[in-house]
Amino acid sequence: MTTFVLVPGGWKGSWSYEAVVPLLERAGHTVHALTLTGLRPDDDAATVATANLDTHAGDVLRHLDRHRVGGATLVGHSYAGMVIAAAADRAGGRISRLVHLDAFVPRDGESWWSSANGYFRELVAAGAADTGYSVLPPGAGDPRRRPHPLASFLQRIRLTGAHARVPRREFVHCSGWEDRTPFADLRTRLRADPAWQVHDLPTGHDALHEAPEAVAALLLAG
Repeated sequence: MTTFVLVPGGWKGSWSYEAVVPLLERAGHTVHALTLTGLRPDDDAATVATANLDTHAGDVLRHLDRHRVGGATLVGHSYAGMVIAAAADRAGGRISRLVHLDAFVPRDGESWWSSANGYFRELVAAGAADTGYSVLPPGAGDPRRRPHPLASFLQRIRLTGAHARVPRREFVHCSGWEDRTPFADLRTRLRADPAWQVHDLPTGHDALHEAPEAVAALLLAG
């Protein structure tokens, strides 16, 4: 039995995995879907303003501690690729598999901002204009989305290299939004790295809702 810890991307909470969780549980696995600090419905302005990447990595680590999780498969979608890399680097060997689901795979000193493309940097800059510390959800979408803490997009990650000792590391590239994806070069880089396994899904970025069965099948293949 595997324990899956699922971390949502920007503006989203645990509900972003709602179509995938029952498929994993039905296969007999334990599943924890998280909502990060600053994205919870009852978080106040001060909480949102002070939450950063370290805060979100800490959310994951505290969850592992609270539930005594070891040997976990840690899954991060989009922005959460930053979070799971930071958490795995600090988890002391408690992660056995990392899955970056159409997600950033940072190197030491990079941030979401430095890794994103111009399209997403413009969205974030525009979305942060209202408060200066949170980013409004872009465009039309699920009404459950929340303003995202700006500091978490800007903070540079600090990695010791411990995350690279996770036994299995995978990247899932969603190929159905080539006009906007910031991950095309990342896919090329990781395909050339024997430490990584790269999968392709012919979906848009929100594969969790577009193709939950395909996402679950990839996760269960581990």
